[in-house]
Amino acid sequence: MGRQKRIWVPHRFYHIVCRGNRRDPLFKETNDFLAFLHILHQLHEKIPFEIAAYCLMTNHFHLQLRSKQELVSKVMALMNKRYANYYNTRYRLTGHVFEKRYYGKWIDNDSGMLEVSRYIHLNPVEAHMAHVPELYRWRVYLYMHPKSLPPKFMNMDALLDYFSGTKTERKKKYAELVRVSVTCQPSKARGNGISGKDDD
Repeated sequence: MGRQKRIWVPHRFYHIVCRGNRRDPLFKETNDFLAFLHILHQLHEKIPFEIAAYCLMTNHFHLQLRSKQELVSKVMALMNKRYANYYNTRYRLTGHVFEKRYYGKWIDNDSGMLEVSRYIHLNPVEAHMAHVPELYRWRVYLYMHPKSLPPKFMNMDALLDYFSGTKTERKKKYAELVRVSVTCQPSKARGNGISGKDDD
């Protein structure tokens, strides 16, 4: 039986999750994280996708991604292939780097956009890798600082536009939304206010 065809909704963001094969580390050292982000920069020059939020964990990563011009599955295939080539070359390995097809779910409401992004930011907190999102380096929360300059593939306005005020004020309000959740149970954010269809 063949694989189910993935659904592409060009104007919607997707929550994407990719895990390492056998849940082995995808990122062993700082250069691996930097290589993945460099691949995002390179790929964005070819396919203008948008990322509203991301978090790179040790053995998996999360993206809140939209691709208006190309299939999300094509973007992910190119992204994972390039990183797998880097990883196998870097560590002199062969075979699969990723566990299976990526998990993908499109987000079709406003509350879902905020809940998914909050869940992504709180991943390091839930995994006890940081007490608060600000202390974890490999996530887009870094660019919520008022004076930060995000990379071209980032579209933080997709989240900040839910708030009023200046850009700095909207960043502060969004940061407060995430910060309040630290006192809650992050794992519950994944299912609250998210609708759409599983795409894996």
